[in-house]
Amino acid sequence: MRFRDRADAGRLLGKRVAGWAADRPIVVGLPRGGVPVAYEVARMMEAPLDILVVRKIGAPGQPELALGAVGEGGIRLFNHDIIAALGISAERLERLADETAAEVAERTGRLRGDRPPLDPAGRAVVLVDDGIATGATVRAAMAVLRRRDVDQLLLAVPVTSPEALRVLGPLADDLVCLSAPAAFMAVGQFYDDFDQTSDQEVRRLLELAGGGDAPRQSG
Repeated sequence: MRFRDRADAGRLLGKRVAGWAADRPIVVGLPRGGVPVAYEVARMMEAPLDILVVRKIGAPGQPELALGAVGEGGIRLFNHDIIAALGISAERLERLADETAAEVAERTGRLRGDRPPLDPAGRAVVLVDDGIATGATVRAAMAVLRRRDVDQLLLAVPVTSPEALRVLGPLADDLVCLSAPAAFMAVGQFYDDFDQTSDQEVRRLLELAGGGDAPRQSG
């Protein structure tokens, strides 16, 4: 299955997600590439759109191995088994977490501006990305949302690797994935246009969605 661009993927995904039985859902896109997809999903659901900035705390010398994650709002999560196996000291872990938190705060400010985050506590949340390769960032985002006491969590993506689907599926209350091809190598291979989403585009879509109001369908 191929998509023209992220908006096309979002419209196709939105058709599948729109019937999800949930009261007052919030659609949350992972910046930056997940936001154009999430915007279309939110528009079709007539639900509010938000973003969630998260960063893995990468292990020294092994950045793809997550010691934990930091989410906006100061939430910190740690994978204690991995930390113990690598012998990471408490002082070094705190330093790595502080560095990651600074990156999250800087990026959040660039993308949100003065727009406050929506409170997902007690709400149903649709978490959207443009695709999943390893799943590490999405897994961190799901953990952050759980810490924020969401009521239900639906993971919605156009395409994912089969391995990520196997790992992430049980962590969500529900899952919508349009394609999980065995020949998966990278998310971009399933898009005709996979140009990088800019900070400006993320801010524009948040502005179009409105300050907590549902983006309305047009046409």
